[in-house]
Amino acid sequence: MDYYSLNQLKESIDRHPEQWRPLVFTNGCFDLLHVGHIRYLQAARQLGRALVVGLNSDRSVQIIKPAQPGKPQRPIIPELQRAEILAALKPVDGVVIFTEPTADNLLATLQPEIYAKGGDYTEDTLPETPTVRAYGGKIQLIKIEIPTSTTGIIEKIRNLEPS
Repeated sequence: MDYYSLNQLKESIDRHPEQWRPLVFTNGCFDLLHVGHIRYLQAARQLGRALVVGLNSDRSVQIIKPAQPGKPQRPIIPELQRAEILAALKPVDGVVIFTEPTADNLLATLQPEIYAKGGDYTEDTLPETPTVRAYGGKIQLIKIEIPTSTTGIIEKIRNLEPS
């Protein structure tokens, strides 16, 4: 497995910077993986030597995507399974699960040269922008090639007619 605790990941990066730097970091829920995620991760990986994905824990997903009447509790896939799936992907060099609602602590600790996020954000709407700017990192917004969302997939499944 290539998923780490934050301390394990920091130690590996510090011991072997030639394998990790320049480091690209991104984060998200990655609940039901779809082609939009894959293309995004491929594009992010091209920005540096290694790509680390900060994965929202089950608890943090529940905070940022609270349950609503008539909708399933998120995440659909448990965090350890999501981490294993992400770690198995070719563009991903490491996965770290975090429990906070933002990736600020991971960014401050790892100080990746590049923080990649989807083009549906702007630097002004990213809550982590001040943290990245504080240590001198660069924010790279990646164009969304295929407008697919996990929420949309879940809704489509929920609306299927019974056979």
